[in-house]
Amino acid sequence: MSGIQSIKGMVALVTGGASGLGRGVVDRLIREGAKGVVALDRNHEGSKYNDPNVLPITASVTEEEEVKKALDACKEKFGRLDAVVNCAGVGIARRTYDFRKNLAHSMDEFQLVIEINLVGSFNVSRLAAGLIGANEPVNGLRGVIINTASVAAFDGQIGQIAYSASKGGIVSMTLPMARDFAPHGIRVMTIAPGLFDTPLLAALPEPARKALAATVPCPARLGHVDEYAHLVQSIIENPMLNGEVIRLDGALRMQP
Repeated sequence: MSGIQSIKGMVALVTGGASGLGRGVVDRLIREGAKGVVALDRNHEGSKYNDPNVLPITASVTEEEEVKKALDACKEKFGRLDAVVNCAGVGIARRTYDFRKNLAHSMDEFQLVIEINLVGSFNVSRLAAGLIGANEPVNGLRGVIINTASVAAFDGQIGQIAYSASKGGIVSMTLPMARDFAPHGIRVMTIAPGLFDTPLLAALPEPARKALAATVPCPARLGHVDEYAHLVQSIIENPMLNGEVIRLDGALRMQP
C-alpha cells in the first residue's frame, strides 16, 4: 500500500496566506485539488481569492482565541484539517548595540519578532494539532505541520539578531515537536528559504534586487514563491519526510 499522501481532497490552514510565500502555498494547493484552504492573515486587503474553496480569515497567529476561531471555522466549513503551513512572519534590521548612536536594540522590537515568528508558529501548531489528531489515520498518518524558518537561522547577518533568533527557534523545535506528535501520526517539517521574490523584496529598488539575486550561486536569481510552495507539496506527499529542516536557497550562504 502506498504511503504517498495526496493533495487532492485535503484541507490545509496557511498562515500569512494573503501574500508572499503563504499566498503561493494557498494558490498551489488549490490548483492541485485541495478540498479547502484556510488563508489566515492579519490583513487581507487587496487579496483576491478566485476560488470558493479558499476561506480567508483575519486573525493574528499570536492570539489564542483568534486561532481557535479560525480552526472552528475550518472544521465547520470543511469538516477536517490535514495540514498546517506556517508562513506568517516579520523582520527588522537592528544591531544588538549601535555604537554610533550609543543605542541598544529595542526590547519591544526584539520581543515582537520573537512573538510573531516563533511564538506564533508554536501557537498555531499546538492548537491545530488537536484538529489534525481527530482524523482517522491513513497508513498510520493523520497529517503534517510545516513551519517556515530561514537561512538566517544558520547564516544570520549583521542586524538580523532578532530575526535569526526567531528562525533559529523554529529550527530547534522541529525535532522535538515531531517526536511529540509521532505516536499520533502527525509529521513536522521546517523549510528554511533563502532569498525569495516576496512583497518585502519587491519594495527594494531594482539595483538592490539584482545585487541580492547575484549572491545566489545557482540558480543566480531570487526564488519564486511557487518553488517554495512546490516543496510544501512534496513534503505533504512524501510520508518519510519528518523531523527535518530543508534549506531552499540555491546554495546561498549569507555573508556577514
